Amino acid sequence: MSVSRLHSPFNLPSRLPTSRAAILAAIAVAFSLPAAAFAQAAAATPTAATGDANNATLPAVKVQATQQASPGDLQPTFGGGHVARGGDFGVLGSQKNIDMPFSMTTYTAKLIEDQQARTIGDVLSNDPAVRTAYGYGNFQEVYVIRGFTLDSDDISLNGLYGITPRQLVETAALERVDILKGASAFLNGASPNGSSIGGSVNLQLKRADDKPLTRVTLEGSASGEFGTHIDVGRRFGDNDQFGIRVNQSNRDGETSIDGEMRRNNQTAVALDWRGEKLRLEGDFMYQRQHVSDGRPVVYVLGDEIPTVPSATHNYAQTWSYSDAEDTVGILRAEYDFLPGWTAYVTGGVRHTNEHGEYFSPYYTDPTNTYGSRLGVVRKEGATSAEAGVRGHFDTGPVSHFVTAGASIVRVETQSGWTYGGPFATDLYNTQQVPYPATTMQAGMDGNPPITALNLLRSVSASDTLGFFHDRVLFTVGVRHQEILSNGYSSSTLLQTSNYNDSITTPLFGLVVKPWENVSIYANRSESLSAGGIAPQGTTNYGDQLAPERTKQYEVGAKYDNGKYGAQLALFQLEKPQTYTNSAGAYVANGNERHRGVEASVFGEVYKGVRLIAGATYINAVQLDTDGGSTDGKTPVGVPSFLLNLGAEYDIPWVQGLTVSARWTHTGSQYFDAANTMSIKAWDTVDLGARYSTNVFGRPTTFRANVYNLANKAYWSSTNGGYLTMGAPRTVLFSMTTDF
Repeated sequence: MSVSRLHSPFNLPSRLPTSRAAILAAIAVAFSLPAAAFAQAAAATPTAATGDANNATLPAVKVQATQQASPGDLQPTFGGGHVARGGDFGVLGSQKNIDMPFSMTTYTAKLIEDQQARTIGDVLSNDPAVRTAYGYGNFQEVYVIRGFTLDSDDISLNGLYGITPRQLVETAALERVDILKGASAFLNGASPNGSSIGGSVNLQLKRADDKPLTRVTLEGSASGEFGTHIDVGRRFGDNDQFGIRVNQSNRDGETSIDGEMRRNNQTAVALDWRGEKLRLEGDFMYQRQHVSDGRPVVYVLGDEIPTVPSATHNYAQTWSYSDAEDTVGILRAEYDFLPGWTAYVTGGVRHTNEHGEYFSPYYTDPTNTYGSRLGVVRKEGATSAEAGVRGHFDTGPVSHFVTAGASIVRVETQSGWTYGGPFATDLYNTQQVPYPATTMQAGMDGNPPITALNLLRSVSASDTLGFFHDRVLFTVGVRHQEILSNGYSSSTLLQTSNYNDSITTPLFGLVVKPWENVSIYANRSESLSAGGIAPQGTTNYGDQLAPERTKQYEVGAKYDNGKYGAQLALFQLEKPQTYTNSAGAYVANGNERHRGVEASVFGEVYKGVRLIAGATYINAVQLDTDGGSTDGKTPVGVPSFLLNLGAEYDIPWVQGLTVSARWTHTGSQYFDAANTMSIKAWDTVDLGARYSTNVFGRPTTFRANVYNLANKAYWSSTNGGYLTMGAPRTVLFSMTTDF
C-alpha cells in the first residue's frame, strides 16, 4: 500500500490560534479599509453631483483605460454569463479563446452561484471532456480529461503551481475556472505531481470590481446541510485605484449519503492597486475541511465487479475521517515599462496540515470482503514563483507577440502512517467494527519525517507572428524544464530515490481566421511529467525512470459571435506506459494512445435560451505492451463516449424565473488492462430553477437544484484501478441578497 498516494489532513492545535489570529487580522483590515473608502467617496460625491461634465465623466474614462491596459483582466462572457470568451493561457497570459491554438473552456462565478457548485468537480461536470472521481484511498477529487487523470495537487491557482489547497477546493472565492484540454507543458510547465497530461485546470480568485458589492447567501440541502457565504467588494481612492474583496463561507451537515458529514470553512481576502503603469495584487486564503464517515472507493481483488449498493447507502466505518487545513498567500506585480510591453513577477506559498483515518474495503466476491484502516498524518510546505515579460512589436507587415519567463516550484512533504486490520466487512449490510488496533506504523514519533522533496525549474520563450492583419497567427515556443525529486522512507528515514533530469518541450501552434467570428487552429504540443519510481518487489526498486513526454497533435475550429460560441477539436495524445514486466523490472515500455473528437456549444443561442452542451468520443488503446498481452486493449478508466446536454430557459410569462436541465451520459469503462471486467455506462438527469426579484428593495435570487433526479445508483469511475460510486440524489437550495 502506497502511503505517499494517500492524502491525510492534520490538525495541529498549537498552530490554530496563530491561523485564527491571522484570519481575524485580515478580516479587520478588509472591513476597515472600505470604511475609509466610504469616507473619501462621501467627500467626493457632492462635486460629482453638481453637474460638472468634466468631474462626472472623467472617472469613467479613466477606469476603462486602466482596465484595457491590464493584461490580467478578465475576458468577457457569452450570453448568460456562465462561460467566458477567453481565459488564462499560462505564459501567454489572458487571451481571447478564438485567437489561441488550444481548446479551453472557462467557467465563471455566475455559473458557480446558479448551479450551487461546491467543488471544482461540480464546475467541471458541465464539460463533455471531463469526469470526476476520488483519489487513491481518500476523498480528494481527481479529474479525467481526455481519458487521462489530473490530480487536484496539480491544479494551478492564479497561474501558479503547487500552492492550491489540497484534497478539495471550495468555490466561494473563485471568479473563473479555466479548463485547458490537451498537453500544456509549454504554457504552464510540468506540474508538481506530473499528472497534467490530458489537460490542466487553473483557478482565478475574485478581485474587487468597479461596482460596490455586498452579497449574502444562505444555502442548505434536503439532507441537512446549512451554510452561509458573504462576499464583499469595494474600490476606493481618488481614482478607485485601491480594491479589496473578502469572501467568507461556512457549511456543515449531513450529505445525501447516509451518515456522511462534511464541514467546510473558507476565508479569502484579495487586495489590489492599479495605477497607470503599475498593478499590484495580494491574496490570502485559509481553508479548513472535515469529512467524517465518508463513503470510500472500493478495491476489487476478484474477477468480478460488485453489484452497486443502493444510491444513498454508506459502507464506510464511523471512525473514519479526514481533516485538511490550508493557508495560502500570493503576491503579484505588473509594470508596463514601454507601450505594449509588460513585466510581471508573482510568488506564492502554501502550508498544509492534514490528518485522517481512512477505511478501505477490498471486494473479492459476494461472500468475501475485508477492510483495513490507514491513519496518515501529513504536512506540506510549498513555494512557487514566476517572472517574465510580454510585449508586442512589428517587423514590416508582420506583428509579433513575444514572451519570456522563468518559474520555480518547490514542494516538501512530511508524512507518517499507522495501519490496522484486516477485518471482515460488507458493502451491502455494513456492520460497524471497533477502531482497529495498530499493527504497523512508521514516522509517527513526533513530527512526521520528510518523505518527498520536489523542485521544478524552467525557462520559456515564445513568439506569435501575425500575418495579414493578424488573420493568420503562428506561435512557436520552447520551455526547458529541470526536475529534481528526492524520496525518503518514512520508516528508515533513508533516501530511497535521488533524481535530477531536464528536458526541453517545444510548441507549434497555428490559427487561421477566414472570417471575423471563425478560427481554424492546429497545434503540436507536449505534456511532461517526472518518471515513475520502481515500487517494492521489483528488481530495480527505488529507481526513477526518465521524464515522460506525452506528444499531442490537435486540429480544430472555433466560432464566437459574442452571444454564443462553439468549438470542435480532433486530437491525438500518446503517452509512455510504465509497468512491471515479466522479468520483474519496472520499465517504461509501450505507449497509451488516445485519439478523439470533442464538440461543444455554450451561450445564448436564442433569446432566453442558453446552452452548455457537447460530446466527446475517445478511441484509446494500449500499444507495444509487455509481450503484447494487452496490445489493442482499452486503458483502464477511459470511457469511449461522453455526452452533456445542458440548457436553461427564461420563462417569458414570469419575469425573473429561469428553469434548467442537464443530461449527462458516460460510456462503459474497463476495470483492468486485459479488459476482462468493466462497469456499465451511466446516465444522470439534473433539474434546476432560480427566481430573481426584489425583497424589501434588495435584489434577491432564490435557487433550487436537484442532481441525479432519479437517485440512480452507479459506479461512476474505474480510474486508478478502483471503483468510485456516483453521488445519490442531492437537493440544494439557496437565497442570495445584494445589500
